[in-house]
Amino acid sequence: MHNFAKGAAVALLSLALAACSSSPEDDIELTKSSPEVLYSQARTSMELGNYSKAVRSLEALDSRYPFGPHKTQVQLDLIYAYYKLDDPASGIANIDRFIRLNPTHKDIDYVYYMRGLVNMQSDNYMFHDMLNIDRTDRDPKAAQDAFKDFDRLIKSYPNSKYAADAQKRMQFLKNRLAKYSVTVAEYYIKMNAWSAAAVRAQTVMESYPGTPHTERALEIMATAYEELGQEQLKEHVLLVMQSNFPDNQLVK
Repeated sequence: MHNFAKGAAVALLSLALAACSSSPEDDIELTKSSPEVLYSQARTSMELGNYSKAVRSLEALDSRYPFGPHKTQVQLDLIYAYYKLDDPASGIANIDRFIRLNPTHKDIDYVYYMRGLVNMQSDNYMFHDMLNIDRTDRDPKAAQDAFKDFDRLIKSYPNSKYAADAQKRMQFLKNRLAKYSVTVAEYYIKMNAWSAAAVRAQTVMESYPGTPHTERALEIMATAYEELGQEQLKEHVLLVMQSNFPDNQLVK
C-alpha cells in the first residue's frame, strides 16, 4: 500500500510538472499575441481541459492588458482555472484581489462561492481520500474559512443560484469541524485535562449543533464535569442526553 501511494504521488507530480512546462516558442507567441487572440486561446484551452495552458494565456492577458476589454472575465477565469489546477494559494490571492477591486460586481456571489470551494479544496488531501485514511484531526483552518465563506454567501446573497449548494457544503463542513472538536476533546480526556475537554466538547454544542457528533460531545462533557466535581453541570448534561439520546448508557 505504501509503495502504491508513493508511486501514485510520483506519477501525479510528473504529470503536473509536464502540464506546467512551456516551450520558449510558446512564451514568445504569448508576448506577440493581441488581447483578442490571447483570450480566444485561453477559452479554447479551458474548454479542452488544459488549464495549465489556459492560465499562461490568462496571466499574460492580466499582466499585459490589465485594462483590456476582458479584464474582469479574465480574473474570473483565472480563479476557476487555479481551482481546477488545485492551486488554492493562487486561487485565494486572485479571489481576494477581485473582491477588493470589484466589490459590487454582478458575479460577486460566484466569487464568494469559489472562495468557499477553494478553501474546501485546501482542506482536502487527495492521497488520504484515495487510501481511505481519516484525517479529521488535521488543522481545520481551511475548513473554518470555507464555512465562513459559504455562510457569508448565504447571508449576503440568499437568492444566489449558488446558495443551495453552499448550504449543503456547510453541513458537510459542520460535521467535519464537529468531529475535529470531539477528537481534540478526547485527547484532553486522555491527558486528564478535564476542563479543556469540557470546553472543547461544549464548542460542538454551541457552534456545530445537530451533527452526528453531538452525543459523543455530551458524553465527554458529562465525564469531564464528574471528574471536576461539577455535579450540577453534569446533571444538566444528563438531562439533555435523556431528552435527545434516551438509549445512551449514561442515562440508563
